Amino acid sequence: MKLFFREYGQGSPFIILHGLFGISDNWATFGKSLMDNYHVYIPDMRNHGRSPRSTEFDFSSMMADIQEFIDVHKLHNPVLMGHSMGGKVAMLLALNKPELLNKLIVVDVSPRKYPQNTEHLQLLNAMLSTDLTIAHSRSEVELQIRDKIKSQRLRQFLLKNLYWNDHDQLEWRLNLPVLNASLPLMFGGIESDTVFTRPVLFIRGSLSGYIKEEDIEAIRKNFPDAIIKTLPGAGHWAHADAPEEFFLSVTDFLNTFSH
Repeated sequence: MKLFFREYGQGSPFIILHGLFGISDNWATFGKSLMDNYHVYIPDMRNHGRSPRSTEFDFSSMMADIQEFIDVHKLHNPVLMGHSMGGKVAMLLALNKPELLNKLIVVDVSPRKYPQNTEHLQLLNAMLSTDLTIAHSRSEVELQIRDKIKSQRLRQFLLKNLYWNDHDQLEWRLNLPVLNASLPLMFGGIESDTVFTRPVLFIRGSLSGYIKEEDIEAIRKNFPDAIIKTLPGAGHWAHADAPEEFFLSVTDFLNTFSH
């Protein structure tokens, strides 16, 4: 699948995979912060952003997309970073094709299976309930979902997925029916007996429950030398909650294992 992507800078390849309901643009600011030393690639995952749609939507199909992306763009030993859903895809690729990667960075997710999260369902239902035929602006769409999603930050996150189609009507870039049908798969675990021996960094927000203390044992099973960094005061979107600390954590890790 030919994924849409953004790219910045020059140097060693660095790929960033966004999370569920995200788009490449969510990571543009961080990507640009690395552009002096890295050639940063930020693809839209399938069924997200400007990338193609497909009825297949699971970690394996997304892993195959990124493997193909690395091959098509002839990326030699890239650093691969993934957030949440993107982190699961990144882990799966590292464990299935360890020879492809130089380093792995996983942001606020562990390999374990998660209980189905009602928040994701709430966000999906809010988007599915919108009537875009009567909306003349993003702010009018926000009014439609305001009662269902109390957090303005989450509303703004979702509204980034709106665009004007050729008929001057607002549309969701997300393939909502397929995401809705496949949502349970997104909470599945990454199971493998492979041990990834190259440098690995896990970053978690102290206010997020996605990587708990009891998850560290599961992480060490596949990534025995992983560094686990906790960002104080950050939630699940650690890169947005604590941008400076996040940048320093990533660059310290990259510099430590630069050879």
